[in-house]
Amino acid sequence: MSNELRDGVRYSRVPRVMIAAVGSGCGKTSVATGVMGALVQRGRQVQGFKVGPDFIDPSYHTAVTGRWSRNLDTWMLSFGQVREFFRRAVAGADVAVIEGVMGLFDGLCGENERASSAEVAKLLGCPVVLVLDVRSQARSAVVEFLGCRSFDPALRLAGVILNRYSGERHLEMLQASFREAGIPVLGAIQNGSLPRLTERHLGLVPVTEQQGVDPVLRELSAAVARQVDLNAIMEVAAATPARFRPYRGRERAAAMRHAKASPGVSPEAVDARPVRVALAWDAAFNFYYRDGLDLLSDHGVELVPFSPLRDQSLPAGIAGVVIGGGFPELFAGQLSGNEGMKESLRRAHSAGMPIYAECGGFMYLCESLGDLDGRDYPMAGLVPGACRMAKRLMGMGYVTAEAQGPSILCQTGDFLRGHEFHYSSFIPAREPFPWAFNFYKNDGRARQGGHPGGDGYADGNLLASYFHFHFAANPRAAARFAAACLHWI
Repeated sequence: MSNELRDGVRYSRVPRVMIAAVGSGCGKTSVATGVMGALVQRGRQVQGFKVGPDFIDPSYHTAVTGRWSRNLDTWMLSFGQVREFFRRAVAGADVAVIEGVMGLFDGLCGENERASSAEVAKLLGCPVVLVLDVRSQARSAVVEFLGCRSFDPALRLAGVILNRYSGERHLEMLQASFREAGIPVLGAIQNGSLPRLTERHLGLVPVTEQQGVDPVLRELSAAVARQVDLNAIMEVAAATPARFRPYRGRERAAAMRHAKASPGVSPEAVDARPVRVALAWDAAFNFYYRDGLDLLSDHGVELVPFSPLRDQSLPAGIAGVVIGGGFPELFAGQLSGNEGMKESLRRAHSAGMPIYAECGGFMYLCESLGDLDGRDYPMAGLVPGACRMAKRLMGMGYVTAEAQGPSILCQTGDFLRGHEFHYSSFIPAREPFPWAFNFYKNDGRARQGGHPGGDGYADGNLLASYFHFHFAANPRAAARFAAACLHWI
């Protein structure tokens, strides 16, 4: 891997390209995943990335590349961390393919580009290929590209992939329009030519839930290979500019301050004695930030996978449990019926073993989970209260969580950055309740919706909430959790 050292920071020069769009629903996940898979079929080592707090799209990247896809989030992490995690992840790769999030300029708020695909692209010196949904338009599609270029001239837009054209005459009109405007067309995908990826209310269905998804992904990769100029994509990716961050003035100075920030706790500064921690991993629970798990490993945590769906007990010899997000509501009957696992968790909790759960894991640890049909499923019962599914989103977006008491992650008054995305609500069994956090949205206001008193549950060595946390967003929290597990032994 080629690197260069500048301003005291080492940067990777591995070829890179971002697949983005002007909005959601343009097909960028299918196209990005297909490009990754097509390059792998050509013998390339491809490292996939996803901008923003997404767990599902990276599961597709991982499936086609054979390498863990990583999240690049400039709100939860510093600029320096994003660059460092990118540099580490691309070791041994021939090319990095980054899938954008939402629209190219959509991020934390409307006033600036914070946490947007555009910000990440400039931070990493990454050229951008726009996926344009060209249904029901021809020459007007050029305006989307020109508008993006005009809106931010510092962003390097390298060309377009025309998605969902209707026929040869439609394609001829599109190609002539983009040729007239001097915009490279790097691919054109006919409507209906890509296999449809399975969806539901929260977006795509994670790969871990699907049976027989590999043939679909191979078909997707082959279809993209036929309709996208992969040589041109690689040429775009290889043309990494000499200077990565084309900011100016105060904006550039702020960017450099972030870039020099520490990517985490150095190995010399942590207690990295080994400790085994059970990690829930199956079709119901699989939402984790891979770089966050790697940080736990840096602290000596050996993550031991287990399945709350299938296993009858927690793994032997562990000193902690992590249960991430997922879709327990889809497996409520199976989770409820696995009495062995529920009892094993209760015994671990009674013994004071550190247990951390978020979102789907939080729901599983409650006393019961109610579905939309009025059925109630008994759950593990570690959290005194019930979760109920709703027909609308009950919490979505970035949040800052203020700790309401000491826990296995933080001290009272500490602030953690993360996000929430859930269709259920929590009903506490008693008042007053030992809420784990107060949530604040990105404008500093208390979150609207959910329970007005707070979120989650913190009691002794148990912490569970709707909060999706990236351990690298606060390395001290990772160290505190590892220390709690070591202390319990």
